[in-house]
Amino acid sequence: MLVLLLLLQISLSCLWLGHGEVVTSFESSCPQFFFRKTPPNEALEPESPAWICQRYKNQYYFATLYDRSRRIPVYSAYLYQPGSGTRPKTWLVEPQLMGLSYPKTMEREWTLSKYYSVTSEQLGKSQAILQDYKNLTGLNRGHLNPSGHHSDTDSRTATFSLTNIVPQDEKLNGGAWNNYEQQTMMRRTVGCNTTYVVVGAVPGNNYIAKGRVNKPSHIWSSACCEVDKNHREAWGVIAENDKNEVQLLTLGELEEVLTQLYGRDQVYLFDSDCPRE
Repeated sequence: MLVLLLLLQISLSCLWLGHGEVVTSFESSCPQFFFRKTPPNEALEPESPAWICQRYKNQYYFATLYDRSRRIPVYSAYLYQPGSGTRPKTWLVEPQLMGLSYPKTMEREWTLSKYYSVTSEQLGKSQAILQDYKNLTGLNRGHLNPSGHHSDTDSRTATFSLTNIVPQDEKLNGGAWNNYEQQTMMRRTVGCNTTYVVVGAVPGNNYIAKGRVNKPSHIWSSACCEVDKNHREAWGVIAENDKNEVQLLTLGELEEVLTQLYGRDQVYLFDSDCPRE
């Protein structure tokens, strides 16, 4: 009987290729996505946080601080490494948000239902599910960490986790924000050896899915570019989530705006060696 259980466990584990591991801190688990291995400070942390090292096929691709109660990411952090490739179509969820006894895996909802008898209600207590994003009016499933900023199929697929998604104004998502992601980033990163990105969402007062998923008031992004060992550049952008307009800022200006919007401690997105001016 024990042998049969072990074989079943092994066979089930082979069904999961992606991993979204809920951890206690980014510094100890996936610090490589942050400049000088330093995540943003605690000024952005929600009341019910989850730190997720987003892993796919046994490799980490980015990090996400998730707000369990609002069911949206606070921010996602990654390295900017754009490349050619197709856009994935499969949406994934995070089993470990239900509890650490579940697999360290980023997986499709139907797989959890079929092999682990997880119901939509059970899964939806800890995170957004596909049903929450159906029949949206004027809103899209907006990536924080965009698939187009990654170089291959696996890294792009890893971004299609609902923990990396917010309800985003469809005109902004397909317009000014897309222009920033695809064109402005390409121009600004010319000459950069490594570009660290932290992109986030400010919680708003409105919700979708009958109050389950928060609609952010603002979407923002920040970058710290290492030109060489002695030279760095940094910048930020922010957009109101009901206007097709992106405001380009210095890193210091973005941190000040976020400090005011969150109304807590001073926000620091990167290590102090990233220029604020």
